[in-house]
Amino acid sequence: MSEQDFNGKVAIVTGGGSGIGEACALTLADRGAKVLVADLDEDAAQRVASAIGANAKAFVVDVSDPVACEAMVKAAVDTFGGLHIAVNNAGIGGEQSPIGSYSVEGWRAVLSVNLDGVFYCMRAQLPVMIAAGGGSIVNMASILGSVAFPSAGAYVSAKHGVVGLTKAAAIDHAAQGIRVNAVGPGFIDTPLLAALPAEMIAALSDMHPLGRLGKPEEVAELVAFLASDRASNTTGSYYTTDGGYTAR
Repeated sequence: MSEQDFNGKVAIVTGGGSGIGEACALTLADRGAKVLVADLDEDAAQRVASAIGANAKAFVVDVSDPVACEAMVKAAVDTFGGLHIAVNNAGIGGEQSPIGSYSVEGWRAVLSVNLDGVFYCMRAQLPVMIAAGGGSIVNMASILGSVAFPSAGAYVSAKHGVVGLTKAAAIDHAAQGIRVNAVGPGFIDTPLLAALPAEMIAALSDMHPLGRLGKPEEVAELVAFLASDRASNTTGSYYTTDGGYTAR
């Protein structure tokens, strides 16, 4: 059996209805995993689950709600019999403003989804994975988990927090067979960015030494590796897939 054969494995992908999350759900399913496609947008989650077929189920979740995160994990167990892989990818961009004028409401909105949400998801996922004898969690950080970007203070803070939370969880649960890693994409060619003016997309592309935006499928390949037994000695780490952005 291939070390990236996920037959018999159950995965949750949050934010699985579009972009990077969709690519992760499709990639894991293509390699044999049963996938709970979790998203705030019911139609988007259902679209991806339908594209996968019988080995997927859509689930509506607001990751900023700890009770909803518990229900999500229960749904995976009830539907597919367990949980072995979690990709905590749901996130929002949020308000764009310098720190000195950033609204309290905007700050809380971003932190509640992008950082609190990852904690709530892991808090619900870990006991089930531990009971099953182990598992792999991949948290979606960002290049902004290690560098900053103008007028994105809440997002930068949350993603730095995700990297730290990932390391803490990895240390706390290594002895229980759990691996926890974070991925830091650069600017990725998703529908959200496609809506930007052409000149802005060109400027973002030029920030990457490879001269282009990344593709969701490229991020999904790294996620699948970290979720697989090929990464069996890898935990508590943060990997960028950013076209060289953070090397500058």
